[in-house]
Order: sequence, then structure tokens, then C-alpha cells
Amino acid sequence: MTDTSTTSTATIDHDAAGGHGFGTSSVFLASISTILGAILFLRFGYAVGHVGMVGALVIVLIGHLVTLPTALAVSEIATNRRVEGGGAYFIISRSFGRTIGASIGIALYVSQAISISFYMIALAEAFRPAAGYFERWTGLPLDNQMIALPGTAALCLLVVFRGANIGVRALWGIVAILALSLVMFFAGSPMPEVQGADLAIFHGIAGGDAFWLVFAIVFPAFTGLVAGLGLSGDLKDPRRAIPVGTLAATATGLVVYVAAVVKLAYSATPQLLASDPLVMSRIAVWGPIIPIGLGCATLSSALGSILVAPRTLQALAADGVAPSDRVNRYLGAGSGAQNEPRNAALVTTVFAVACAGIGALDIVARIVSMFFMVTYGTLCAISFLEHFAARPSYRPSFRTKWYLSLLGAVLSFLLMFQMDPGFALLAILLMIGTYIGLRSGKGGEDDLAEIFRGVMTQTTRHFQLMLQRSSFGRRDREWRPNVIAVGERTFERTAPLQMLTWISRRQGFGTYLHLMRGRLNAAKFEESERILPRLVELTEARKSAVVVDTLVSPSLRTALAQAYQMPSVTGRRFNTTLFEFLATDEDSRLVEIRDGFDLAWESRISPLVLRHGERFFGSRHDLHLWFTWNDYDNAEMMILLAYVLLGHPDWKDAEIRIFAAYPRNEVTERENRLIELIEAGRLPIASRNLQIVPTDDASNFEELVASRSSHADLVLLGFTREKLLQRGPDYLRRHPKVGDVLFVSAAERITIE
Repeated sequence: MTDTSTTSTATIDHDAAGGHGFGTSSVFLASISTILGAILFLRFGYAVGHVGMVGALVIVLIGHLVTLPTALAVSEIATNRRVEGGGAYFIISRSFGRTIGASIGIALYVSQAISISFYMIALAEAFRPAAGYFERWTGLPLDNQMIALPGTAALCLLVVFRGANIGVRALWGIVAILALSLVMFFAGSPMPEVQGADLAIFHGIAGGDAFWLVFAIVFPAFTGLVAGLGLSGDLKDPRRAIPVGTLAATATGLVVYVAAVVKLAYSATPQLLASDPLVMSRIAVWGPIIPIGLGCATLSSALGSILVAPRTLQALAADGVAPSDRVNRYLGAGSGAQNEPRNAALVTTVFAVACAGIGALDIVARIVSMFFMVTYGTLCAISFLEHFAARPSYRPSFRTKWYLSLLGAVLSFLLMFQMDPGFALLAILLMIGTYIGLRSGKGGEDDLAEIFRGVMTQTTRHFQLMLQRSSFGRRDREWRPNVIAVGERTFERTAPLQMLTWISRRQGFGTYLHLMRGRLNAAKFEESERILPRLVELTEARKSAVVVDTLVSPSLRTALAQAYQMPSVTGRRFNTTLFEFLATDEDSRLVEIRDGFDLAWESRISPLVLRHGERFFGSRHDLHLWFTWNDYDNAEMMILLAYVLLGHPDWKDAEIRIFAAYPRNEVTERENRLIELIEAGRLPIASRNLQIVPTDDASNFEELVASRSSHADLVLLGFTREKLLQRGPDYLRRHPKVGDVLFVSAAERITIE
């Protein structure tokens, strides 16, 4: 079984791309080197000093309530399909569709590129102990940009021209030094000042920063797990390497973070933790190892981002995200057998160097947090929606629990606004704006992937079952039109589909079946398959909410017999049928419609018949309803249909006028009942638009209608089964001086409340 959601329509074929054939260790190194990065060395002491050990542990817990479900979700998705170049972007775009995926992917790329600058700014902090030597040697104060700007450029260009191999090889040595620095930190003794002092256990310094501000600043420490995922296109076996490497790195990071928080709380005073970014160097067995470890941590994290960001940009370009084909070809091009994203890396270098000029570590951290939160929430949402959609093609060998994925998704988006509502709202608005721009650039193309279709299918299924069970054995208290129309001249006669469109916009439901006369065989089936897309295009052009399909049947009556026994889109039976004819149609057409009426009445389905002509409903301004003493039971249905029509923008300026032709001796009684009906039903019909027409046997009803409604855009007239049987199909040709007419017959009692 194939999964159509993975079919690539990219400008550049992902499958044709090469790769380095990295293994599980590369995923682990890229992830853990980003997780155990600058925040651990520079901001964990700050966190403990401001919110205490318990508060910092809560931050670690909350952070991993997002990252652990994300790691599990990524592992699950990676074992269902081959994750090609682009890592998280590839998963999102192939799950949600390329337009939604690109709007998130662009934000992901920006966050990855900014991360390079973030880590290089943090690298400058590692040189703080040498600031005095620098000032004495040069006479200038040491500024972060002096290191961050050239360091960013140099590291990026090294990877650009030497490729990912040198970056991954460098990670081994860097992570080894990083591990040594942590061992020496944990082996250190508490500082003498903690003897007899109040430790930062349950609270930090007085007047410290708020919990959520501290969380926002520290959260980038939990964003490293997607670094290994970004190497997806260069992995030998992504289905094994991504789950094992990602989960191992996430678990290792959790253990180190908890241990570091406890160690800091019991090794230094709250004041020192809050004021000295390099307080870990005072605790370690050998102090200089901490700046060295910080340098390695920032270099390894920056390397991870440099390896990943260009590959995300290359994948975006491969999907034709840029407005220019020339730009897409440039950014999507790969160098050598390994398809190195050299051009994308050069662009990323320029962007990262520009961002390094910001220099403010905490501001950059808050920006990065927002974009990563969106990415994590989306990855968790994909896993949850896949569980809900229950697609047969989704068969991962590793499975997480749906409620863990839902927890990760909900927490990600809630924490965004809890951390920084302004930045959160800005990030979401930017992605919405990007989505609108990308979609309009594709001419409004709807490229929802199969996961959304699966979710919609499951949602529809559940609601239909609920509706059917709730209505079984009971009569609906509130009537709303659930209309079916069967026609064979669909592409020649647009009035019936237009009427169905108006009725089904909000309050009603409409189903249109294109009748293909004959017996179902292979040829007819293939013809129906060719016609169905045309029907869908026809409804889309009218912005119609009508469900369309084809039906092969020998006659209109047999087609109706089939249709009446099928559930509608609501999961409930149809209650109304729409027939149509032209005044110039032959009598045989009316005879066929009459047979359809008989079947509708026998099935307790109210028949409507639209007699249409050249006016095509005129200006949609005058809507006239005619009641008579013979068909008073149709009044409620006619009024409700008129009200439903007014709900469509095409009829928004229309007025309903009611004409009631009653015997003279019944006028007062009938008028009072009609006024009561309109008032009780809160219907938008002004009293001036209600006219009672006294009549008697000598009156010519056709002339009464013609004199008042010949100019109307649509006239609703009631009829009964008995009258039609008495006078025959010609009964529907009455009122030749009136334009478009909708004949209405209620097959069941309808009450307006």
C-alpha cells in the first residue's frame, strides 16, 4: 500500500539527492552537543539563583514535557517513512502539505540560523576571563561582537567549503572536552560561602526575575533534539538512527540538567548564582575547564545548527518555496556526490553574521524559543493527528501514546503565550502571513496532505454516527432542509445547482447527483470517474457547499429510489427533493417528474420543483410567497425556505412579500394565524409586506398572481398531491406570466417555533 502523502512534487528530486551515510552516533552527537550548550553553562546558575532549585527543576520538567513527547513523536514518524533532506521541515510538509509546511519551515530555518548567532554570542562569554588581558594588550574593552561576528563567519565558511564531514568529525573531539568539563564540575566541592548561608532551594534571591521570564531565557537549552533530525538526508538508516539517537540524547540531557540544578543549588549562594554567569568555574575542580567547556559547548551547538540550517533551506528551495525559479534552483542545488547545500550554506552564513550583530543573548534566546515552540508543537500535533486519522498507510514500527503527543502539542502553544505573549503573537502572525503569501502565489491551491484528509474523514465519521444514533426513533423538533437533487443536464442547466447552492449555504444541506442513464458497467464507471472532477470544479466555481457525485441508473425514478435509501452527508435521511424543468420542456419530462413526486411522497420526502427560464432569478431582490386555502399546510415550509434563501449573500438585499389568497369569510381568522406564525417564528417579514387577498370561486387565481408577482425574481407556490393527481402534470405549467417559480409541497408536518 502506498502513502500518497509522501509523493514528491518538488522542484528538485529529494530521492535523487546523495548523502554522507552517517549513523546513529551522528544524530546523538548533533543533538546532545546542542542540548548541552551555552544555556547550561551560562544560564542554569541564573535560573537557580532567581527561582531556586525547586523552581529550576520545575522548569526542566516543563521543558521536557514538551521535548520528550516531541522526541517520541519524531521517533514514531521516522519509523513510518524515510525522512529525507530537511529533517523536521520534511516531516511537517509531507504531513500537513507543502504550503502549511513551508510557512512553518521558513520559521524553523530562521530559528536554526539565528541559533548559530546565539551560540556564537554565547561563545564570546567564554572569553570573559581573558577580558583584562585583552584590554591591557589592545587598550580596548572586549566586546562580544569582536568574537561573535568573525567567529560566526569563520565557522560557517569552514563548513561551507569543507562540508558536513569535517563538522561531524569535529563533534567527537568537542563533545569529549564538553563531557570532561562536566565531570570536573560535578567533581568540584561547594564554595566556602555556602557554609551557614541560606541556599537557593525553594526560592531564589529577593526581587528575582519572574518564573516565566526565566523559563523563556532557559528554554533554548531544550531545543537541541531537532539538530540530529536535520541530518536526515545524510543518514544511512534514518528509521533507526533518528529514534535511537534522538531519544538517547534527550534522556542524557534530562539527567545532566537535573544533576546540574541540584549541584548548583548546594554549591553556591543564591546571590552568586544570580550574578555570575560563569559560577560553574568557581565550583569545578579546575576552574578554567568551564570556559573551555563553554567554548566547546557553544562551538558544538553552533556546528549542529550550521549543519542543519542550510539543509532546511535546501529542502525549502527543493519544494519551490521561493517566488523565483532561479532562486529555488540556486538554493536547492547540491555540490558533489553528497549533495552538500553549499549555496544554501553561503546564504545562511550571511544571515547568521547579520544576526550576530544583535549581541544581546537573552533577546535572541526569546526569539529562538518562539520558533522552536511552534516546531515542537507541530511535530507533536502530527503524531496525534496520525493516531486520530487512523490511516492504514501509517504503520510506524515505534509507537508513542496519542495522549503524550497531544500533551506536547497543547503545552507547546500554551507555553508560547505564557512565556512571552508579544513574541508568541508576532511569531504566529508572521507564519499566517507567510502561509497566505505562499498560497496566493500558488493561485489559492489547496495542497492539504493525506493526514488532514484522514482527520476530516474520521471527524465526519464520528459526527455522522452520533447524529444517526441521536436521531434514531425520534422526530426532529427543528426542521432544516436536507435536499437531494438528481439531474442529467447538469452542465447545460445551471439554475438547479444554483438553487441548491443557496439553500445549502448555512442552514441547509445539499447533495447533487449527476444522472447517467444506463446500466453500470466498466465503460459507464470510467465515464463517471471523468465527470466527477468537472462536477467538483463546477461547485468550486460557485463557492458552493453542495456535495456532488455521479449516479448510473436507467431512469430518474430508479435513481431516486437508490438515492433515498442512502444516508446524506449529515448521516441522516434526506427530507427534501429538488426537481427542475423548463417551461419549454416536453410533456414527457413532466410525467417523469410526477413519477418522482409519487416516490418522494411515499418516502415522506418533500418535493420541490423549480420551473426556470431566461431570467435566471433576476436581481435577487423580490421574493414572493403565495398561500391559498388549498395548501395551507405548506406555509411553514415555504416561509423557512424563503428565510434560508435570505441567508445567502446573493439575496441579502431581498424582501419577502407574502400574499395570502383566502375565502372572504376566512380572511380574519387566517390573517391572525399568519401574523402569529410570523411573530412567533421571529421571521424577517415586515407587516407591510403581508397582504391578504380575499377571493371566491369566481376569482381567477392565475390573474391574481400575475398582477402582483410578474416582476418578482422568485415566486414560491404551494401544491398538494391531490391537486396534481386531479389536474395532471400540466398543473405545473400554471402562471405562465410569472418568471422563476419554486413549487413547494410539504410531505410531513413542519412547525415554526
